[in-house]
Amino acid sequence: MIGAGECGAHVRALAEQLGAEIGKRGMILVCGGMGGVMEAAACGARNAGGLTVGILPHYDGASANRWLDVVIPTGFGHGRNVIVAASGDAVIALPGEYGTASEIALALKLGRCVIALQAWGDHPGVLHARSAREAVDLALSRLQMG
Repeated sequence: MIGAGECGAHVRALAEQLGAEIGKRGMILVCGGMGGVMEAAACGARNAGGLTVGILPHYDGASANRWLDVVIPTGFGHGRNVIVAASGDAVIALPGEYGTASEIALALKLGRCVIALQAWGDHPGVLHARSAREAVDLALSRLQMG
């Protein structure tokens, strides 16, 4: 899952719901490992019994959010976005900024299914979901189709 490093209460709640949907279905949540939607989604996933992985932009693993089970400090800065985009079978995007936009583009370039959750309405090739459950259902159905 991808999204902003800083977010308001509505987006934070949406990210936590997304993480919980991922966790309760036994899937692994991979994110950028920092704050905002990444932290909220990791919290939701872990509280639902899921495994959480954070791919950090720098070498300092101590800067990762506290909800991560696996921390991967890359030292790649924004270059870590390609690792995040490539690590999932599907990518679910919440509201974000340029980093999120780059991850969407990279995921599409890599042939990943990209689902936007209440965001990114104008990007070609991106599927759209209105709820966390719908986003995960859509990702799973696309993965089962091949």
